[in-house]
Amino acid sequence: MIIPKLHYISQGNSPKEHLENIQKACSSGSELVQLRLKNISDKKILKFAKEAREITAHFQTRLIINDHYKIAKEVKADGVHLGKTDSCPTIARKHVYTWQIIGGTANTLQDCETLISKEVDYISLGPFKFTTTKDNLPPILGLNGYTAIVEALQTETPIIGVGGITTEDVTSILETGISGIAVSGEITRDFNIIKIFNQLLNASSTEEQRHTFK
Repeated sequence: MIIPKLHYISQGNSPKEHLENIQKACSSGSELVQLRLKNISDKKILKFAKEAREITAHFQTRLIINDHYKIAKEVKADGVHLGKTDSCPTIARKHVYTWQIIGGTANTLQDCETLISKEVDYISLGPFKFTTTKDNLPPILGLNGYTAIVEALQTETPIIGVGGITTEDVTSILETGISGIAVSGEITRDFNIIKIFNQLLNASSTEEQRHTFK
């Protein structure tokens, strides 16, 4: 299972706006979107997850549901993303389809090691820098934090950078060994920027192919 290099994490002032933004992200070329709805009932999340699945299926975009693995299974999303206070990946794995991917959030080397031991499919590591998307922000990692963690881990598990990332950060983030990025605010402000992110991320993949065939 190849994990796309760019993840769009949905934003909006209402669930309807989240769906409109997911549609914009899909039509602008995003390969993967994460539906991240907070503080609404499971029943409503299920309803919006079904709608998100219809939108993403139309564009053949992958859909990840934040937090709710049972809903991810019910709507046949491509996977679920579990935050640090959400369910344990090992438990979620027992419930979801074998083909569904599970991602987890990490802020430290220890978090990453725990997630790898629980066999997640990708790790979202952050925050890279200050972001207003999350309350109670953990310590900021920056390029030095990313480099140190990636070197210590030596893992095949894809690590996705997250937290206030702009197009200007992409090249230097990829040089640390991080395999992709998750973006929310920067894309919500201008969906055309997805094309630029994709170009920057794919420019690096040709480099990677050269290294693999040594």
